[in-house]
Amino acid sequence: MGKAVLDIRNVHKSFGSQQVLAGVNLVIEQGLITTIIGRSGVGKSVLLKHIAGLIPPDKGDILFNGRSLVRLKGPVRRVFKRHFGYMFQNNALFDSMTVFENIALPLQERTSLSQDEIRERVMNIVGQLDLQEVPHKYPSQISGGMCKRVALARALITEPEIILFDEPATGLDPIRKNAVYQMITRCQRDFGFTAMIVSHDIPDVFYISQKVAMLEKGKIIFEGTHEEIIRCEEPVVRHFIEGKETYED
Repeated sequence: MGKAVLDIRNVHKSFGSQQVLAGVNLVIEQGLITTIIGRSGVGKSVLLKHIAGLIPPDKGDILFNGRSLVRLKGPVRRVFKRHFGYMFQNNALFDSMTVFENIALPLQERTSLSQDEIRERVMNIVGQLDLQEVPHKYPSQISGGMCKRVALARALITEPEIILFDEPATGLDPIRKNAVYQMITRCQRDFGFTAMIVSHDIPDVFYISQKVAMLEKGKIIFEGTHEEIIRCEEPVVRHFIEGKETYED
């Protein structure tokens, strides 16, 4: 096993009487693409939000390079958040801001870089993601595929160690879906970040993942390579990857 960049330990989370996470344990290895799969509503996005620091666990811990994220407070927490990028399910671009302004936003919020330094870094990543024609445009003026690239550029702009992808290809046709996954794979190779993806796209997402984990009833019930999950005989796993949701809750 490679170096553990994230170590999720016994994480629990309930909303009112509904328990969503019931003791999640998972190690995310440095430099790999790890995908979390599972049925709708099992808590995949909730788990990502814990890692991003958007919500705290009721119990358990999340270690980043051996240091607890849960216990970090104030300015120290803000510094640590620079190590993370987040690509939201529906891009979450601001319609009132240009492409350039959307990409620059994390640098303005989290760093003390000068405007010239911000511009240089933004234009560099604009070039790397082939967005040279659109920095002055607004999200409503560009294609859905370009919006995905803008969202990825914004996630990459702080040069994070880890990028969290929440259903990055939701709502796209098969060709555009494949293009998004190719983009993630290429950027992960070029930039060297660790990726954690939440996705329903089976088997498409398997082919870009070095590790797959399945969340069910608040726990990780499988983790391994995509070859191993395809061969897995566990009925709950088997039914899910075959598209059967007839097994009992």
